[in-house]
Amino acid sequence: MGYLNLPLHLAGFVTTPLELMSFLLSVATVWLNIRQSHWAWLFAIISSAMYGLVFYGSRLYGDMGLQLVFITVSFWGWYQWLHGDATHDRLPVTALDARRRWIAVAGWAVGFVLLAWFLKNWTDTDVPLSDGFLTAGSLVGQLLLSRKKVENWHVWIIVDVLYVALYLHKHLMLTAILYAVFVGMAVIGLRAWQQSAGTAGGESGDSGGTGGRLALE
Repeated sequence: MGYLNLPLHLAGFVTTPLELMSFLLSVATVWLNIRQSHWAWLFAIISSAMYGLVFYGSRLYGDMGLQLVFITVSFWGWYQWLHGDATHDRLPVTALDARRRWIAVAGWAVGFVLLAWFLKNWTDTDVPLSDGFLTAGSLVGQLLLSRKKVENWHVWIIVDVLYVALYLHKHLMLTAILYAVFVGMAVIGLRAWQQSAGTAGGESGDSGGTGGRLALE
C-alpha cells in the first residue's frame, strides 16, 4: 500500500495515487446517483474505503469515521433502491414534507454538537467544528439519498461548498477540486430528481401520492 501514498505531481499540484483513484471513483458514484443507477452504491463502498485512508493520513477523523458509516449505509441504500417501497419494488424519487424537513435540520444540528464535542475532546484534529458540522450534514445527506429524497441534493450542495474550503485548508487539492465538481453535479442531480419526483407525483412532498412513506423508514 505504500506506493499508493507516494507523491504524484498532477497539473501543477501534488496528490497521491490513492487520492486520485478515490477522486475518479467518487465522480463515478455521483454520476450514477444522478442517473438513479443502483450500481452507484458499489462505487460508493469502494471509494469510501479508499477515502477513509486518505482522511486518516490528514487527521480528518470525522471524515474518516464517516466513510465507515457510508460503507454501512451503502449496503442499506442499495437494498432500499431495489426493494424499498411499500410493494418491495424499486424505490421512486419523492420529496419530504415540511415536518420531515425540520426533523432533518434538527438531526443535523444534534449530530454537529455531538460530533464536534467528541472530535475536540477525543482526537487531535485541528478543525473539530468544521469537521463535525460537515460530517453530521453528510450523514443526513446520505440517509436522504438512501431513501431517494430530493432534498438530499440540497444538503450535498451546502456540504460540498464548505468541504472545498476545508480541503484547501488541509492541502488536499485534488479532493478540493473533486468537491467543487460535486457542487455542479449536485445542482444537476437536484434538477433531474425534481423532474423525476414531479413525474412520479412526489413533487408535493410526503403527504400524498407516492410520497406517503416516512423519509427514513
